[in-house]
Amino acid sequence: MPEPGRETPPRDAPPAPAPPTGPPAVAPPPRRAPALAAGALLVLVVVLAALLVPLDVLPGADPVVDVGRDFTSAEQQRAATFAAAVEPPAYASLVLGLVVSGVLGLTRLGSRLVTAVARPLGGGWAWQVLLGTAALAVVGRLATLPLSARVEAVRRDAGLSTRTWGTWAVDVAKSLAVSALVTALVLLVVVAVARRAPRTWWAWGAGAVAALAAAGSFLYPVVVEPVFNEFTPLPAGALRDDLLALAREEGVPASDVLVADASRRTTALNAYVSGFGSTRRIVLYDTLLAQSTPAEVRLVVAHELGHAANDDVVVGTVLGALGGAAGVCVLAVLLASPRLLRRAGADGPGDPRAVPLALALVAFGGLLVSPAVNAVSRQLEQRADLASLETTGDVETFVAGFRRLALTNVSELRPSPLEVALFSTHPSAPERLAFARAWQEQQR
Repeated sequence: MPEPGRETPPRDAPPAPAPPTGPPAVAPPPRRAPALAAGALLVLVVVLAALLVPLDVLPGADPVVDVGRDFTSAEQQRAATFAAAVEPPAYASLVLGLVVSGVLGLTRLGSRLVTAVARPLGGGWAWQVLLGTAALAVVGRLATLPLSARVEAVRRDAGLSTRTWGTWAVDVAKSLAVSALVTALVLLVVVAVARRAPRTWWAWGAGAVAALAAAGSFLYPVVVEPVFNEFTPLPAGALRDDLLALAREEGVPASDVLVADASRRTTALNAYVSGFGSTRRIVLYDTLLAQSTPAEVRLVVAHELGHAANDDVVVGTVLGALGGAAGVCVLAVLLASPRLLRRAGADGPGDPRAVPLALALVAFGGLLVSPAVNAVSRQLEQRADLASLETTGDVETFVAGFRRLALTNVSELRPSPLEVALFSTHPSAPERLAFARAWQEQQR
């Protein structure tokens, strides 16, 4: 008689299968630990931003923005017309890029592409990551290329672009190659770590991404910038001596000021500071030197020296590195979702077929955080404006210089809140002029 609760198999039933003798099933990837780490890192980013980025650059001031005070009706209309021509393709490119990224990442199309492009070289996981990332970048760029060409055509009609279509195509190819290479190397590191340490990869990956972000910021001026421009020292003379003296006055170590051959591409006026430590560079566009007075050039350089004196590049690097580490932790939480992995046709973060899904998640995440990133950038720019005013004390030249920049660059004078949130890394020209006058009133 059978024991209670135990069924007797029929006489003609096949024997019961033997218990599995292979390796034990892999436990599902953790989600709680990376979620907690992401939260802690994001809190740290917010705290550091509050400590290092001024919320109110000019306490007690009340800048009054009056576009009509500095820009005529014709100048305002020109800026509005240019914006009306540029914004639709720019927004369409943003949306289309996200759609393409989402289709490739949230369906099996992306994983099939990653597998197919690596097959001629044996289909190894490293080739899948490297060639797959490159292929995905090319597909995304080709999808938005007509819209980019439309923007270039508008810039040429406005006299902003000096490129031929051939040089424009070369620049697009260079930008695509640099972006794809950097992205592929980062993903190669992350996937390699995920394959080696499937349960703790997110911690190692977060550290690796933070380190790569810092290294990239340090090396960018000497590795990436020369791909697009040639740099020569500012010729000896009174202006160079004055600018180096200005750097000493602001306590910024500088042995030279570099000039970029920007006129090969644009008529826009600009200057910037990049790198830190031994790679720090203060760069002027040759168009700025050609079209601005020495006093205006001095004021713009004082602004860039303000960035250097306040270590804004270092601040941005630290916040970016921590934000990147937090992003890896968030990515680990999302890549632990069986539903997302099934949709993408991947087995996990160590599977190269998960690369399209990871890139799609990063693209959507970047859009979500862009308003905060741009807000921080605008505050740093305003602090650099304050440094420029405090160093030169020349509000009249500040107003004339930034008015010239706005008109030459056909800058948006009345940007919409959406444009400010998604694209504006600098305050608008009317805001900067109002800020300068508010500072002047405080000095009085």
